[in-house]
Amino acid sequence: MIASFSAHIDKVAQTVESSAAAARSWLAASWRRSMINHGLDPARQRAAEYLPDADIAQRRQALGRVAAIAQPKLDQLFSLVGSSGCGVVLTDNQGVVIDHRFEDADTHIFQNWGLGAGADWSEAAQGTNGIGTCLTERREVVIHRDQHFMASNIAMSCIDAPVYGAEGEIVAALDVSSARVDQTETMNGMISALVRQAARSIEADNFQDKFSSARVMMINDPSDGVSLLATNSDDIVIGATRAARRAFDLRSEGNLKPVPLGDLIGRDNKSKGFERAQRAAVMRALVRAEQNVSLAARELGVSRATLYRRMKSLRISD
Repeated sequence: MIASFSAHIDKVAQTVESSAAAARSWLAASWRRSMINHGLDPARQRAAEYLPDADIAQRRQALGRVAAIAQPKLDQLFSLVGSSGCGVVLTDNQGVVIDHRFEDADTHIFQNWGLGAGADWSEAAQGTNGIGTCLTERREVVIHRDQHFMASNIAMSCIDAPVYGAEGEIVAALDVSSARVDQTETMNGMISALVRQAARSIEADNFQDKFSSARVMMINDPSDGVSLLATNSDDIVIGATRAARRAFDLRSEGNLKPVPLGDLIGRDNKSKGFERAQRAAVMRALVRAEQNVSLAARELGVSRATLYRRMKSLRISD
């Protein structure tokens, strides 16, 4: 193992010395950030360090509802991967572990690796690793064994996905780590799909929780994301997930500038704005009345004959 440590340290140093390597490879670029930007040494070895309980509690509180919403998702993911020697970890957006799931027999191993609550796995603290690199590059990553920067971490495989908040911002990272010697890159790929699915499920539930008083709809999106829009009673879009923001070229993070739903999805663009509003009101009344025109007219406060005339002018078929 000492020989492999030495070989890894030499490989990292040689790669970092080559500026061309960083331009060609995201991994080399991350190694270079770790050494040049963060001043880390791949040969460094030290005992795992953890933040105090009060700091961990404060970070959980800062995550708000996301921490609670993630609980059953962590349980479900762990039920799928835990028996194979994997641990499931949730961090905040700074890479600090705030929750985890380990088998009792594996807990001491993960704790010794520094994966317990309160551990800092940012790139600035640990160099290239699943959690920190996922947050830095804002994307899903798999860091397999000797792709880690620190020689002390090369026994692990780490599979990660960012978790986006209701306003498009990164709020957490979801990680599955394993030290199985027979862990293959093919196995990592299969686990990566599970991690991605769990992260997107947390996002969807958190979005619907935040916009619980709004109408939330799913938009057909070929990308691998959660495309949800939230609208108020006037069909004004007041919220969108990160995937929906990307799909509709909206502001990537933060509060949205209100926009009519029809302007986004191109619904009935041939009609005038006021005419669209009238048509929407009539259609809602008809749906509520189960297509009974008399009941719909009563809800709208007009006569049956008036409603028929209006339906004809709005091109609403009997």
